[in-house]
Amino acid sequence: MRSGMRVAVVVPAFREERLIVRTATTIPAWVDDIYVVDDASDDSTADRVRALHDPRIRLLQHPSNRGVGRAIVTGYHAATRGGADVVAVMAGDGQMDPSDLADLLAPITRQDADYCKGNRFTHADARRMPWARRLAGRGLSWATRVATDLEVDDTQCGYTAISSSAVRLLPLEVLWPRYGYPNDLLAMLAENGLRVTEVPVRPVYAGEDSGVRPWHALVIVGLLASAFARRHFKTRRLQAKPPQPSAVGSVASGAAVANAAASVGASKADWQK
Repeated sequence: MRSGMRVAVVVPAFREERLIVRTATTIPAWVDDIYVVDDASDDSTADRVRALHDPRIRLLQHPSNRGVGRAIVTGYHAATRGGADVVAVMAGDGQMDPSDLADLLAPITRQDADYCKGNRFTHADARRMPWARRLAGRGLSWATRVATDLEVDDTQCGYTAISSSAVRLLPLEVLWPRYGYPNDLLAMLAENGLRVTEVPVRPVYAGEDSGVRPWHALVIVGLLASAFARRHFKTRRLQAKPPQPSAVGSVASGAAVANAAASVGASKADWQK
């Protein structure tokens, strides 16, 4: 429990046999439920989770690889069904500092926000991020701000928290499932009028190569172009049409993507920030 709210942590994992135990065992004791979602790993990830003796841990497995975004959605739905009031995401690769979790949850437990993202760029250790990740993250964050009109600075950070009410409201079944899901989710949040904020979190890296590839950037550009078009089309339609007192407003759903992006296959890089 945190501030009287039931807290769940979703741990998406794909080929994380080396780090999944460390990740799961360092989640703070005040977290009520931990949902490890194994996205059809072909290593011993699931076996290592089963060997843990923590009653809070529930292992969920996809029969085939569906992508990190879909793994998070699976965890979100399981957590809300389990009674969670707020759901955080901590990836199975150990790149999220558990000591930052309380600060990440605070805007939601105070009911100041519906979704909170970690911001590695504003942390004192920001320079520890590999330069390629910093450069890619800055560029994609700028594009996301333009497309969604949200004041977000580190869009690619996967350390997040969301209220259960936001999970129930969003059309998560159409969320882009692979690399680019954070940008698509932010567009979805903006389109549904939900409040988004950021808090500093420590970047944790061990010299890995950046997961950002040129085709990943193209996928994200396609997602953001769709979000930008939807937002501006909706604005123009509202400006052109006189208000109807008896009309019931509707909210456009997110996750329309460019057809060219559909050919992108699953890879370990889809899971790297």
